[in-house]
Amino acid sequence: MTGWMGHAGPVTIPELSDFLGLRTTDIEKVFLRLEASGSVLRGQFAGGDETEWCDRRLLARVHRLTLGTLRSQVQPLTAAQFMRWLLRWQHLAPGTQVLGEHGTLEVLKQLQGFEAPANAWERQILARRIANYDPKVLDHLCLTGAVGWGRLSPHPATLREQSLSNRRVVPTSVAPMAFFIREDADWMIQRHSAGAQDEPQGLSLAARDALNYLRQRGASFFADLERGTGKLKSEVESALWELVTAGMITADGFDNIRALIDPKRRSGQGRGHTNRPRHSVGRWSLLYAGEAPDRSRVAESTCWMLLNRYGVVFREMAARETIVPRWRELLIAFRRLEDRGQVRGGHFVSGFLGEQFALPIAVESLRAMRQDAPSGQIVSISAADPLNLAGIVLPGDRVASISGKTVTLRDGVFAGVDEPVGGFSDAVAV
Repeated sequence: MTGWMGHAGPVTIPELSDFLGLRTTDIEKVFLRLEASGSVLRGQFAGGDETEWCDRRLLARVHRLTLGTLRSQVQPLTAAQFMRWLLRWQHLAPGTQVLGEHGTLEVLKQLQGFEAPANAWERQILARRIANYDPKVLDHLCLTGAVGWGRLSPHPATLREQSLSNRRVVPTSVAPMAFFIREDADWMIQRHSAGAQDEPQGLSLAARDALNYLRQRGASFFADLERGTGKLKSEVESALWELVTAGMITADGFDNIRALIDPKRRSGQGRGHTNRPRHSVGRWSLLYAGEAPDRSRVAESTCWMLLNRYGVVFREMAARETIVPRWRELLIAFRRLEDRGQVRGGHFVSGFLGEQFALPIAVESLRAMRQDAPSGQIVSISAADPLNLAGIVLPGDRVASISGKTVTLRDGVFAGVDEPVGGFSDAVAV
């Protein structure tokens, strides 16, 4: 029986019984013994409903040949074609914007885990992907618990090795912030565990008091923090902003961070002060919580996050990601996903070495993109946008992720950088 299985390929028990003239019960007993020894495997290898049996080594060979065939079917795009495709994939190309709460959640799922300046998210990133963008929709998604936000990369001043440098956490509106979908955030759990420190470094006394209050009392409103810490409103504001910049706290709604970023709102001035309170009604809470899962689980979750964002992932695509594991770990996870048939491997974008992986739906879309001729379309994006891939995917110098700059693309080709009016631009905070 072992000799037959080494040549027969995937076969069912009735098929082998008819061919050999043996009883199905006898064949089943032999298969069970071979399965226990690890010689054969059972499953539905041809996609049918019946259980099939196959020699382990032969099945591995068939699998390798199948992957090789699938990879050879893909014709790579140029970098410019891929960039035009990415603009559509991320709803930045004209006519591809999304609408409403469902569209906002779809965009946030694509962009989760990417850190951009806090003051650039709504005006320069989300509003360009969501038609008629309404901040209240984002607040609703946050308040219902579907979406969270916060700084996910550690601030250098909070690290223990920096404790002797006397470096301080300076509150700033351009502190890097990221969104995350709470039900799909395995990729960030290890950051929670790594970021929780008993003795945080680089914080002011007011920030330490506010942090200790949140650790003891849990999620709290602004008034609770003010009363519990015995600080002035301005001191509590500065402390919260400092903790947000350090990546230690978050809040129920995104309006909490708007209240800190807007200096006119903090002082009770501006056009919206009559119908919008100085402080948001949302609660403040610790960002870091939970235990780190298995590293392979974190790596696989990170792979899905990157695939949802870019459709196609290779080493260079992770150049602007601040919270992903090393490419070596991701490569192992990508290969595991390809072996399961969940992602496609191949050479999808020309001009880049190494393995590339893509979502099956993205592969079909990329094939259609090869027939799309350049039309002279011009798209402008913020330099803080995830698709600022100048010097990474597109030829040319890299453009710093400064929220005030604008990168112009013409038919997916880098066409230049527009500086902010008056030469002023927000600096990139650490």
